[in-house]
Amino acid sequence: MSAATDFDAIVVGSGITGGWAAKELTERGLRVLVLERGRHLEHGAGYVTEHQPPWEFPLRGLPLRELYEREYPIQSRVEPFGETTRHFYVNDAQSPYAYDPAQPWLWIRTDVLGGRSLLWSSQVYRWSDLDFEANAKDGHGIDWPIRYRDLAPWYAHVERFIGVSGQPEGLAHLPDSEFLPPMEMNAVERVAKRRIEAAFDDRIVTIGRVAILTRDHGGRAACHYCGPCERGCSTGSYFSSLSSTLPAARATGRLTIRTDSVVESLAYDAETKRVGAVRVVDAQTRARRAYTARVVFLCAGTVGSTQILLNSSSESFPDGLANRSGALGRHLMDHTFGLAGLGFLPGHQETYFYGYRPNGIYVPRFRNVDRPHGGFLRGYNYQGSATRLSWRLAHGDAPPYGAALKAALRTPGPWAIALLGFGECLPRAENRITLHPRTRDRFGIPQVAFAFRLGENDLALRQDAATEAGKMLRAAGATQVTTSASVRPGGGAMHEMGTARMGRDPHESVLNAFNQAHDVPNLFVTDGSCMTSSGCVSPSLTFMALTARAADHAAGLLRDGVV
Repeated sequence: MSAATDFDAIVVGSGITGGWAAKELTERGLRVLVLERGRHLEHGAGYVTEHQPPWEFPLRGLPLRELYEREYPIQSRVEPFGETTRHFYVNDAQSPYAYDPAQPWLWIRTDVLGGRSLLWSSQVYRWSDLDFEANAKDGHGIDWPIRYRDLAPWYAHVERFIGVSGQPEGLAHLPDSEFLPPMEMNAVERVAKRRIEAAFDDRIVTIGRVAILTRDHGGRAACHYCGPCERGCSTGSYFSSLSSTLPAARATGRLTIRTDSVVESLAYDAETKRVGAVRVVDAQTRARRAYTARVVFLCAGTVGSTQILLNSSSESFPDGLANRSGALGRHLMDHTFGLAGLGFLPGHQETYFYGYRPNGIYVPRFRNVDRPHGGFLRGYNYQGSATRLSWRLAHGDAPPYGAALKAALRTPGPWAIALLGFGECLPRAENRITLHPRTRDRFGIPQVAFAFRLGENDLALRQDAATEAGKMLRAAGATQVTTSASVRPGGGAMHEMGTARMGRDPHESVLNAFNQAHDVPNLFVTDGSCMTSSGCVSPSLTFMALTARAADHAAGLLRDGVV
């Protein structure tokens, strides 16, 4: 019989995976505590800039460059950071970390309940066995302990709850989801699709798959295309833990949320071989306390969860909790990401679009699918869109007054089409997260230090993405095509993964097939740190499915008295 605990389960983090852990565990009858290091935020009432017009912001919302350089030098390097969202992000001056300036890592963090689920692009795609089998086939990294068949029912479980808008395409390497009606392509995107698919027999252009509703679903309203999703979506059309999973958990009556609660470390009980307590620092008062539970889910994000595990060293685990393999902190990955190609489509001056569609076009991976490509391993995909340039960009040289200016203000510019490439990053042991040996943060916790460098394969893949983007845009009829193989620094795609990877062998992995620590049976890690490879598609849906599956497994173990 287990000793009395404060809760049945503790979930660290309230973002995409933390929300799912809370929902699934409470719905299985467990008393759950969610610990969030950021401040409290109310769904709806907390979205203070949701529909605020530009003229109500100082300088119409233009960047406050001196402030950003002083207090937000990292956060301000990515979208959608700006004056409409700055209140969601951490202050870098108060939250420093270490990295090599020649090879920076952008650690993008929020400081509110709901985490980055409030700010993501909502792109959701299933992985396939092309992804789960890649390591075993080409020898980079270790084999995944699961396959698509293990996760398929959990993908469906998640999709039915969150609502996924998309178009079925019948691709084995990008399995279809359980879809709500797709959003529409605009007229120019439809032209580009037709021309690209006619020119290339190995590619399709489809509408993106997004966790944004196209019809009322589960008590949440259909999207009304107002545009600024990242400011907060009071209708709940845009999936976030704040609008969806946390309310579902709260409805059970078994959820407790404590914000401003920075998890410092986990206390390991060598006698029971379990996590005995979760140590917490109050972000406001700096008071320290500990909470106990029968099971602990780490969902603090790849970096946050790894920092906690590394800081949870003990006589039993001198190099970090659950780290007998030595894999903890290693194999850090992110997608290579950046604009791959841009061009202008002549004509179509009679067409325009209405509303602000929170989605775009998608070109699934086509490299190393049915036939090998000699230049590199794995693959990439594109997200993109066609849009008309604003009068400000198209007519910047218009006269400053008079009829000519009035005419320019009424006339949109030409159509442009852009393709952004997302490429797979191979797992490499030297890409890693460690704790700084001397420097601590404002809570007295050792700062995180990053060592990350893209490999030759990652860069070759990125170069091919730029080359092929140019070919596709020209096939679509675009002119003035420019391409780019430049890539954002690590962390720039905000798809960080690895560092506590899953695997069959406890000597080379941290977690088993159910995201359970090999060495600590009441500890589960279900955020991006669990990933054994990075794939090239957005990993968010896979994070959610893995979390739901792990929660079901943990609840069963608790029911049977195993943990």
